[in-house]
Order: sequence, then structure tokens, then C-alpha cells
Amino acid sequence: MEQADPILKKTLLETVDNQLRDNTPPETKETYKRLRRDGYSHQEARELIAAVLATEIYNVLKYQREYDEEKYVADLKRLPALPED
Repeated sequence: MEQADPILKKTLLETVDNQLRDNTPPETKETYKRLRRDGYSHQEARELIAAVLATEIYNVLKYQREYDEEKYVADLKRLPALPED
């Protein structure tokens, strides 16, 4: 996410923080904790989760489909491997 637009990056990270705070979906917090245990920094873990979020948003817009929480959660569980389109 280093090359992302600064406003977009900030918005995605805020959304991740909201998911962590609200525990919605709970898999976001589980993934964050797992990544931290695996040695990723706070920022790295948030950015990896934000990358999954960005991919889901992109696919919603590109394919004009509804948010797919099941796919989002599955992609979170695969981190640090990043999702493909």
C-alpha cells in the first residue's frame, strides 16, 4: 500500500481500525492478532488487512456486485498472501 493515494490509504486504514474496534467482522481482529503473533508490526498488519479490503471494494465496483463477506473473510484468513482480483 505504499503507492496508494494518501487519502485512499488513510480511509482504508480508518475502516480497518473501525472493524477492529467494532469487532465486525470478528475475523478482522482475529487476523490482526495472528499477523502480530507472526511478527508483523501494527502498521504492517493493518496495511495487509487494508489491501484485502481494497480488493473487495474494487471487485464490488468493477463487477457491480454486492459486498461478499464470506470472500472477504476467506481472503483475510489467507493473509499474508494477498488476494488476486
